Amino acid sequence: MMLQLIPLSEMDPLRLLHTWLSTVTDVLFVFRRSIVASLSEEHCSESSSESEEEEEQTERRPDTSTELQSEYWQVQKLVKYLKAADQTATVLVLCAMMDLDLMKEVIQLAILDLGGLELLLNLLDTTDIRSKIGSLKILAKISQNVIIRQTIVNMRGLQRMVNNLDLPVKELQALASETIAHVAKFRRARRTVRIHGGIRKLVKMLDCFPYSAKPGEDMEKNLEVARCGASALWSLSKSSKNKEAIRKAGGIPLLGLLLRSPYEKIAIPVVGTLQECASQKNYRVAIQNEGMVKDLVKNLSSDNEELQMLCASAIFKCAEDKLTRDLVRSHHGLQPLVSLLSKAENKQLLAAATGAIWKCSISMENVAIFQEYKALHMLIGLLTDQPEEVLVNVVGALGQFAQIQANKAAICNGGGIRALINLLNGTNQALLVNVAKAVGACATERDNVAIIDQLDGVRLVWSLLKNPNAEVQASAAWAICPCIENAKDAGEMVLFLIGGLKLIIQLLKSPSNKVLTSICAIIAKLAKDKEILGVLSDRGVVPLLAGLTNTTDDRLRCHLAEAIGHCCMWSSNRACFGDHGAVGPLVYYLESNDNLLLLNTTMALYQLSKDPNNIITMHEEGVVEPLVKLIASGTDEIQEFAAGCVRNIRLLVLANQRAVY
Repeated sequence: MMLQLIPLSEMDPLRLLHTWLSTVTDVLFVFRRSIVASLSEEHCSESSSESEEEEEQTERRPDTSTELQSEYWQVQKLVKYLKAADQTATVLVLCAMMDLDLMKEVIQLAILDLGGLELLLNLLDTTDIRSKIGSLKILAKISQNVIIRQTIVNMRGLQRMVNNLDLPVKELQALASETIAHVAKFRRARRTVRIHGGIRKLVKMLDCFPYSAKPGEDMEKNLEVARCGASALWSLSKSSKNKEAIRKAGGIPLLGLLLRSPYEKIAIPVVGTLQECASQKNYRVAIQNEGMVKDLVKNLSSDNEELQMLCASAIFKCAEDKLTRDLVRSHHGLQPLVSLLSKAENKQLLAAATGAIWKCSISMENVAIFQEYKALHMLIGLLTDQPEEVLVNVVGALGQFAQIQANKAAICNGGGIRALINLLNGTNQALLVNVAKAVGACATERDNVAIIDQLDGVRLVWSLLKNPNAEVQASAAWAICPCIENAKDAGEMVLFLIGGLKLIIQLLKSPSNKVLTSICAIIAKLAKDKEILGVLSDRGVVPLLAGLTNTTDDRLRCHLAEAIGHCCMWSSNRACFGDHGAVGPLVYYLESNDNLLLLNTTMALYQLSKDPNNIITMHEEGVVEPLVKLIASGTDEIQEFAAGCVRNIRLLVLANQRAVY
């Protein structure tokens, strides 16, 4: 019987592929047997350098089982065939390669080591669409390996992928975008895509979704193109320059349109991109103006936890702005945020939800609504056994809740103060900042201060002044102020802290205005105690305060003037301030429109005016005219201090006149 030959073009592709794979398997089996026999013969003569090389390979590929060795040799054969294959055979080899478990590291690295990666990238430069698609299907999987991602960039693979985005083949566009999303995980890759115009092309692909599809177009393909394009932009949006490039390319309106899509697989990368970009002010404004807050709130009730997490994270970043906080409230988004706190097993979702609650609670109207849903009790319960990223947000929210008087006692009664003080022993700086703020907010209640002191909280907060971070120092100093003000015996409490006052003096040399402002506020509280004021004066507080008077920071001026006014109560400090040039600059503080600054400045000038030399300096600086205006228009306290200062000036003038005549 004669064998009938069938032309290659007429054969069933699946049957042809099956026959080809069977042949390859037989060849690999024979080849493997010969290799094993060869290795067993040469085992005794193996050199030490080869042994060391094998050890390095073993570290790179820990699993050296026979099965994986077989897969490695199979990859070698496929790469060899790929090098010599024609157009049709190339497609068959790519199909065979896709049948491998491309998520295994040994196969990924085998493709890299044997030159397969370069061949796959070269196929992107061909004109055959099937070869391009097959190559990208493989690249999309193996590019999840860190080493391969870096090699793709080194081989100019990203430029080739970006070039393929222009081709009007939806599957090709989707695969190229998906691969870019995997590769663009590090800075150089993201920069490469931007430089070669990839962002503009990816943004254009966002217009390929069902609502804009023409009759007869494949809706599913449009969805996939939009999803992959958004996924690539999500990876790229981790760069500040890329965020700006996405905005300039018109990405914000398209992202907003896609956000309204009912398809979750599109919404996830879209919200992921938005929450990355929401760190910039112009994006937050655009999210408000495009009406995206409503859609973010709507997706908080989704069954998909990843989508919930991304929406909560976007709200967390956008709620820095008051308008967004109001929009979340008006769209009934506060209750869904509280409900997410029950999903404590998903830490990423919990961190995003607590972050959104923290920022939304900056508005006291939102705090009142949160209380209706028992959010405070749930937040207190999250103060223990949680990762730091959750604790930072929980404590930040409690600090805002504690702005309402009734909540201070609720936090204390719920064990919140003890839990907060335990967190003061940590090292996370963002957490320490928020803990100090929360403790300070609770300390405005006199009963809470006694509990804080009893739990050694005052000492722990004071110890934060030694922290090298300026934000931690400033927040700790602000927390100490209400502790001093509401303590039963502040003098005894402070003097008991060994080295505490010395630390305060040292921080008056800080380069940070935030730290200086908070330290001046502490000194203003401490100086009300005569014994402490004496110690501060002996340690040189006067020249240090005087040296700060030339500042242009109104907030620092406010607390500095208050500190100077209270420090004048000790011995010769008034004259000392004058000797160190503190009087003249204070006069110019009267040009401000801030009532608190004017109050503290007039109080300080009144105290300083009890020294004759200071009066002469004030008069030379023209203090009388602004003081007279304040007597006529200021508040009662400002009028009183201004009038007292003018009276002291007038008394000195009269005394001089009597002496002359």
